[in-house]
Order: sequence, then structure tokens, then C-alpha cells
Amino acid sequence: MEDHEKLAQTLKQIRKLMVVITFCFVAIAGILLYVMVNPRLASFKSKEPSQEYVTVPVAEEENFDKIENGIHVRTGLVEAEGLIEVVNNCTNCHSAKLVTQNRMNKERWIATIRWMQETQNLWDLGNNEDIIVNYLVTNYPPKKKGRREILTNVEWYELQD
Repeated sequence: MEDHEKLAQTLKQIRKLMVVITFCFVAIAGILLYVMVNPRLASFKSKEPSQEYVTVPVAEEENFDKIENGIHVRTGLVEAEGLIEVVNNCTNCHSAKLVTQNRMNKERWIATIRWMQETQNLWDLGNNEDIIVNYLVTNYPPKKKGRREILTNVEWYELQD
């Protein structure tokens, strides 16, 4: 009978423990649900974020469109007619390096602009399109040469099996 009483005592303790665990679980779930439904009432919610504005120092503002040795310092683009239109329309979305590495003819530049308008949400360039394309064709046309000169005057030899 003693074993039966010990077992009953142990089961009673386990039942009490399960009730406490269940109560804690329900309480935590209730609190989380309350915070999820109405987070404004949570006491630990931070205050409204303050809006801070970054000001550009005057020295940087003056050098914003600085040209040195015929190169626009901020972008690396060549100084020529249409530079500002290219800077204002092209470098808003991507680096000027993307322009300088993709040398193309007029048809390919226009096709690239159309592709960006259709797939990348580029706005209608209006009258600026002709100015931009002329700038790009003049300053970033396709290169005639590849990575190296074509090999000439080479004495080829036959491979033997």
C-alpha cells in the first residue's frame, strides 16, 4: 500500500506541475497575443522615431559637380555636352561605371534605354533622350580593339601525335 500512496503522491505533484506550466503558457500566449493585436499599448514600445536630416557640408556641396582634367570627379564621366543630363538621369539608378563599361552604338544605346523603360521602370526621357544618346555615342562608342592586338606574323607549327 505504501507504494500505491507514493505513486499517488508523485502523480499529484506531476499534475500540479502540469497545471502550473499550462497556466504559464496560457498567460505568456495571452500577453503575446495582446501585444500583437495592439502594439501601441505595449509599455516597452519605443517612441516615434525622430526624423533626422543629413546636411551636406558646404565644401562638399561646392565640389558636387567638379570637373578635373575633363572628367566629372563624382562620376568619372567625360566632360562634354549632355554630361549633366546623363548624370541626372542615369546615375540615379546605377553607377556611372555601368555606362563607361558598356560601350555601344546609337541603336544599342536606344535599345538599352527601351529595355530599362520596359523592365526597370525608367521614366520617359523626353527631349533629354537625344541629348543623352548623343553624349553616350560620342564619348562611349564601341571599341574597335579587343583585349589585345590580333596576332600577326606568327610561325605556327604542326603538332605531332
